[in-house]
Amino acid sequence: MSGNLYTVAALFTLSFLFTVLFEKGLIPLLRRHRAGQPILEIGPSWHIAKAGTPTMGGVAFIAAIGVSLLLLFLFFLLWQGSSGLQWPFLVFLYAFLCGAIGFLDDFRKLAKKENKGLSAAQKYFLQLLVSGLFLFLARAFFGVDTAIFLPFTNGIRLELGFFYYPLALLYLTGLVNALNLTDGVDGLLSVTAGVVALFFLLWGYSGGQGNVMMIGAMLLGAVLGFLCFNAHPAKVFMGDTGSLFLGGAVSAVGILTEHPLLLLIACGVFVIEAASVILQVIWFKLSKGKRLFRMAPLHHHFEKIGFGEWQVVALFGISGLLFASLAFLGR
Repeated sequence: MSGNLYTVAALFTLSFLFTVLFEKGLIPLLRRHRAGQPILEIGPSWHIAKAGTPTMGGVAFIAAIGVSLLLLFLFFLLWQGSSGLQWPFLVFLYAFLCGAIGFLDDFRKLAKKENKGLSAAQKYFLQLLVSGLFLFLARAFFGVDTAIFLPFTNGIRLELGFFYYPLALLYLTGLVNALNLTDGVDGLLSVTAGVVALFFLLWGYSGGQGNVMMIGAMLLGAVLGFLCFNAHPAKVFMGDTGSLFLGGAVSAVGILTEHPLLLLIACGVFVIEAASVILQVIWFKLSKGKRLFRMAPLHHHFEKIGFGEWQVVALFGISGLLFASLAFLGR
C-alpha cells in the first residue's frame, strides 16, 4: 500500500503542476486563434458577457494527465521492469477518445461561430463506438464480468447476462453526457468532478484498490489545476473536450470495478442534472409548451431564481459531497 501511496501522490502532484503549466501556455494561444466560446441566446442573459472566453481548455489537463502517466510508466519500467499502470491507461484511453469527440464538437462550433457542433446523433454514434471498444478491452484484458455489485449488500452481485452489454453502453454514454450537461457555470464541473475524484481516493484507500486511487489522484490534480483558471470569473472553459474526457474517466471506473450502481450514487449531481433535462423535455411536450423548470439543466434553474454562480457551485458541491458520502457507506 505504501508504494501505491507514493504513486498516488506523484500522480496528483504531476497532474496538478502540468495542468497549471499547460493551461498558462494554452490560454494565450487560444486567444490568438480567437477560440472563444459561443453563448446560447436562450441561456441566462448575463452569460452573454462570457462570449469570447477561450474554450477547449480541457486540452491542457488531458495532456497533463497523459504526460504524468507516461512519466510514471517510464519510471516503473526502468526501475521495476513493469509499470502496473495498465488499468489507469485503459481509463485514460477511453476518456481520451471521449475527449476527442468533444474536441471535434468544439472545433466545429468555433469554425461555424455558433453553439452548434456535431449533431446529437453524430455525437452519440461516436460515443457508442468508443464505449463498445472500451467494453471489449475491459473484458479481454481485465476479465470484467457481466455481474455487477449491488450497493449496501456487502458484496452481493447481480448477474445481468446478455443484458449487461446494452445496459453498460447506456451507463457509459449516459454518464459521459451527464457530466457534459453539468458544465454550464464557472467552476461547477471542476468542483463536482473533484468531489467524485476525492471519493475515488477514499474508496480506493479503504478497499486497498490502488488503481481507483490513481484515477482519483490524477483527476483531482487535474481539476484543481484547471479550477485555478476556471473559477468565477472564468479565464477559460474546458469545453466539450474537457467535460466528455472527465465523463469518460469517471464512468470507466464503474465498469472496471464492476460497481456501476455505486458510481451512479456518487455521481448523483450529474444524474440529477441529466434527469432535469429529460423531465423538462417530457413535461414541455405533455403540457404543450409549459416548463417544469425555468431552464434546464438544473443549475440554470437556480441561476434564473436568483442564485449567483458561486452560490450554485457551493450548493452543487455540497450536494456532491452528500452523494459521495452515501456511496462511501454503500461500497
